[in-house]
Amino acid sequence: MSEKWMLHSCADFVEKLASKDPVPGGGGAAALMGALGAALCEMAGNLTVGKKKYAAYEDDLRRMITEADDLRRRLLELIDEDARAFAPLSKAYSLPKDSPDYEDTLRLVTINACKAPYEMMESCAKAVALLEEMQEKCSALLLSDVGCGAIAAKAALEAAAMNVFINTRSLPGNGEALLLERKAEALLSEYMPRARKIADSVMESLRRKNNG
Repeated sequence: MSEKWMLHSCADFVEKLASKDPVPGGGGAAALMGALGAALCEMAGNLTVGKKKYAAYEDDLRRMITEADDLRRRLLELIDEDARAFAPLSKAYSLPKDSPDYEDTLRLVTINACKAPYEMMESCAKAVALLEEMQEKCSALLLSDVGCGAIAAKAALEAAAMNVFINTRSLPGNGEALLLERKAEALLSEYMPRARKIADSVMESLRRKNNG
């Protein structure tokens, strides 16, 4: 039975991340960062819902809380899914290159290894969209948390993309790999600036108020 990294303590996870063991690695770290971004969005909603000042957003807040909760849980699951995809990939790379099934095996396990990090990207993109809405509808006291969530989601999105590209580069000219790369590039192009905009606007607002 494979190890469930999502059940480890933060200290244990980070210690294992720092070790010589190949998993968890960058993919697991990306998923964890994304989960933190979604969690901060969820927190901002939970601490705003029920407040009279924000009653007009009550239904939206409850919806966002549910959606952020789903994203957070899925991203944590992807830590383990990413780790499970490493063993067959490592095994494929050790096969003799003149083996008759070398190319097909490598293609299958490589595409499979892209699935978890690509889904991380999709989940992080959804988290960014939620954080945009949460920024407009949560308590002003929680804007720094929304900004932190956007930074975490942005970092996770970019980190997950690296874990897609490190795999697809071993399949030059492959149609599935090229499609994954195009889809990953599209997510980066759209959601990286959106996440950055959230963080920048929160920072500007906080600095302006602190400076009088």
